[in-house]
Amino acid sequence: MKATSIVQIKNERVIVTEWRFAPGAETGHHVHGHDYVVVPLTTGILRLEEPTGTRDASLTAGMSYARPKGVTHNVINANAFEFRFVEVELI
Repeated sequence: MKATSIVQIKNERVIVTEWRFAPGAETGHHVHGHDYVVVPLTTGILRLEEPTGTRDASLTAGMSYARPKGVTHNVINANAFEFRFVEVELI
């Protein structure tokens, strides 16, 4: 099952996207083309399939983090409930 996304803002400086993951939903493998910030709207665990292996990341609602462009992964909701976050890509 695929995660769903809604682009909220897209201009010459940023792309702001809300992501929603049903239990078990995933993004599919992808590479980030921009530096980005993630703002979790839910507290829970996301499973990350990365080139170096699989790991679980614990996220807390409202506790943002940033990552550089070039990150390669598949993001999977490892919770029994919907997980949501907002991603802000810096262009």
